[in-house]
Amino acid sequence: MTTPTPTAPAPAATPTAPAGGSRLRNGELRAMVAKILADNTGTALTPRTIAHTLNRSSGAVGNACRALADRGEAEVASTTPVSYRATATTASAAAPTITPAPPRTPRARTSAPAPAATAAPAPSGTGGSSARSSGVVTGPVKRPNGMDYHPRLVQGTSLPDVTALRRLRDAGVAALLYGPPGTGKTSVVEAAFPDCITVQGDGDTLVADFVGDYTKTPDGEFVFVHGPLVRAMRDGVPLFIDDATLIPPTVLAVVYPAMDGRRQIVIKANGGEVVDAAEGFYVVAGHNPGVHGAVLTDALASRFSVQVQVSSDYDLADQLGVDRKAVRVARNLATRQERGEVGWAPQLRELLAFKKIAAVLGVDAAAGNLVGIAPEGDRATVAAVVRDAFGRTVTPLALGARITTKP
Repeated sequence: MTTPTPTAPAPAATPTAPAGGSRLRNGELRAMVAKILADNTGTALTPRTIAHTLNRSSGAVGNACRALADRGEAEVASTTPVSYRATATTASAAAPTITPAPPRTPRARTSAPAPAATAAPAPSGTGGSSARSSGVVTGPVKRPNGMDYHPRLVQGTSLPDVTALRRLRDAGVAALLYGPPGTGKTSVVEAAFPDCITVQGDGDTLVADFVGDYTKTPDGEFVFVHGPLVRAMRDGVPLFIDDATLIPPTVLAVVYPAMDGRRQIVIKANGGEVVDAAEGFYVVAGHNPGVHGAVLTDALASRFSVQVQVSSDYDLADQLGVDRKAVRVARNLATRQERGEVGWAPQLRELLAFKKIAAVLGVDAAAGNLVGIAPEGDRATVAAVVRDAFGRTVTPLALGARITTKP
């Protein structure tokens, strides 16, 4: 039996000024937790103790501690209470400094969003109307991977898609984005909500992939590690369920109580633990109608009051420097697809790949690859459209004869 380790006094934080807010990039909180553990080598610290120092959610800090332990960059010191201590590799994962979050200032709800010109920034973890969340964007928005997202107007409104999603979050209206793979559904969600937590759905997704499961610690004990749904609920951040319609309906149903008026789930696997959603928690999902196995059930559709079709922006492909002949091929095939003559058309993802391949292997190779990635049933049509656009016949990329060295 593991001997409980006394909770250590709160460690001293490296003083730094808050960096203009408390939203963190992916992995940043984990590095800050590693910094505190490394600065207190040999001392077992509970997530609550570390959270007090950082002025952040103990649930989020607990998840960061577990992630460090899973990576071997920390170890579980005890399980009652759960505490962690540094290992030989913790220092290498530590942030140079830590930035405690500013105090949270609750803000009263209003019946209508405040005007963007006078709105004040909302505190971390909230979904209140603010310049940060609801102000109309006027240019490219950085995604977490550093790439620019170029917003598009939502038809029937004067709002860019990024702004519309943020305002839907403020209003508590769940959104479903649907369209072919590669049209930018994930991109717009990441641009609107850089702090979102993503669940990548497929036919093998389990309830545990949402709420969490038990994991074995180095000392042989089992502890429950909360999943992405619980983390998003506790931290008050959006949950993006990508390819939601590939997930079995009985599994996806675990999210529904968190989306309705209850805003609460019960984790049966963890002794009936009750988890309440913090303000700012929001669910947005992606659906690829043409993908085999993707089924939009009535139960799922009824949870998403707003459903937005996402298609490729071929004008943007032009602006980004994609070969105009390739864009012409995509437009032609998209028109044929709408008429039911072909089942596939290149999307923005394929066009950006065309640009990269052309820069490395040449335009003919990129055009040949465009033919090669088309579904077999559509390949002849795609090859004919490519031939007409480029003025020559191209074939899918393939390896030819072996290179021989002349004597």
